[in-house]
Amino acid sequence: MVEKTVVLIKPDGMEKHIVGEIITRFEKVGLSVIGLKMVQLTQSILDVWYSHHKDKPFFPDVCRHMMLTPVVAIILSGEGAIQKVFDICGPTDPADATPGTIRKDFGESKPKNVVHRSDSVEAAEKEIGLLFTKDELFI
Repeated sequence: MVEKTVVLIKPDGMEKHIVGEIITRFEKVGLSVIGLKMVQLTQSILDVWYSHHKDKPFFPDVCRHMMLTPVVAIILSGEGAIQKVFDICGPTDPADATPGTIRKDFGESKPKNVVHRSDSVEAAEKEIGLLFTKDELFI
């Protein structure tokens, strides 16, 4: 099934100057970029984005980190996009990721793991709606 999913290149990824490298990894497996822009995340966006973590002790630190610099927001489309993106990114903790995944190759820790990725079709729809208008999607 053709799916849409979101990837954010987080502030630690932006500081490493690896935006092109990350996009290339997705394109090499046949995923298409259908939306792309830089965004300065705000607390109000992150309150909705990470609403499932709002009561956890790490929530303020996650928000601070995500607002350090603008991020690159990417919408990818393709057959089985959510699973393909998971496979390319690797698990949240770079220590658990396999070599060749983005998080293993570039991540430092769970909070500084270079990328965010949608974990479901529902999450992708919510995240797309928070960052993109219909006019910014090129299908």
